[in-house]
Amino acid sequence: MGNLGDKKGIGNLDSPKMPFDYSKREYGTVPLDTKRAPFQWVSEIAYKNVHRIVSRGYDTTELMEQGYGVVDMLFVDYQARIPLIEEEKMLNYVMILALEDGLSMPAAISRLVAKSKTFLTQACGASILAFGHAYGAYSAFGNRLEEYLKKVDDEGKSLEEVAELLVKENLYDEALGASSLMLKDPAAKRMFAQAEKLGVAGKYIAFTKEIVKAAQKASAEPVDLDMLGAIGATMMDLGFSPEATWTILAVTRSFAAGAHYIEEVERGEYMKIGQTLTPKEDYDGPADRPVPPLEDREKYAKPALTRTPEEWKKAFDERKEILGSGYSIVEEIEDPSKKSGIKKVGKL
Repeated sequence: MGNLGDKKGIGNLDSPKMPFDYSKREYGTVPLDTKRAPFQWVSEIAYKNVHRIVSRGYDTTELMEQGYGVVDMLFVDYQARIPLIEEEKMLNYVMILALEDGLSMPAAISRLVAKSKTFLTQACGASILAFGHAYGAYSAFGNRLEEYLKKVDDEGKSLEEVAELLVKENLYDEALGASSLMLKDPAAKRMFAQAEKLGVAGKYIAFTKEIVKAAQKASAEPVDLDMLGAIGATMMDLGFSPEATWTILAVTRSFAAGAHYIEEVERGEYMKIGQTLTPKEDYDGPADRPVPPLEDREKYAKPALTRTPEEWKKAFDERKEILGSGYSIVEEIEDPSKKSGIKKVGKL
């Protein structure tokens, strides 16, 4: 490399504060450390070679040839078992109800992405990102059930007592499982009825029923079982974890999002950059005003810095009136992972 090692003076590379002499660092590839095993992915889920794909020990081609389907494979992948026919029927029931939701937020987002002439997979991915804590909080709901059901065993309380405690502490949480969303829609109750008919209803459905009763007593407005509660409890009685439930239902919904993407492309036209105009009639901000000359800047400029509590409070209240500034948003002080019901970051 010639005299590269002798060159100094580039930036701070020859600073005495450096923990090493940069000019004497070697060029080229650093040899592998033979004293430790090389990094490799290890998984107990599946492997693949030139002859077959094997999931949890089952040759997937043989599974399909025997007549098992996608729903069966979800049990194999997530629970390492072949389900009972009643369990397969119940998960099929859940996924069909969850697959399409009309022009919901995930579908609308899929359509928006479609207008920009992007890929179908990007549109489906964007739709899944719409599954926030308010829209599909299966993880938060399920982990809360686990947390409070533990009190039945640890503290010797009845299911009814624990349900009342849960409602008292979480009545207005969007992931309660009981709300005013489905007062006229029987779909959620029918899901529980189907689970009971198939014989797959267990402790989570029983507990959720008690939660609904407690919520109806405590709420000032009519509430009943909603789809979040029905799906969340049913999936857990089928043996799926709260996190697996969220994953499965999000991807299920992306099937419908793909159909919405295709329809948007087929029925409409792509939107080019700058093509979409926003008329003044849709604007309700400050009125048009002239831009002051730079030499007059001091006459119009307003500092952000405040010097007294009174000034700060006045400035803060004024900023709350400026929509889009973020000052009207209540900040989450807690670790964001807690919103999902997960108790710690990283390994569950």
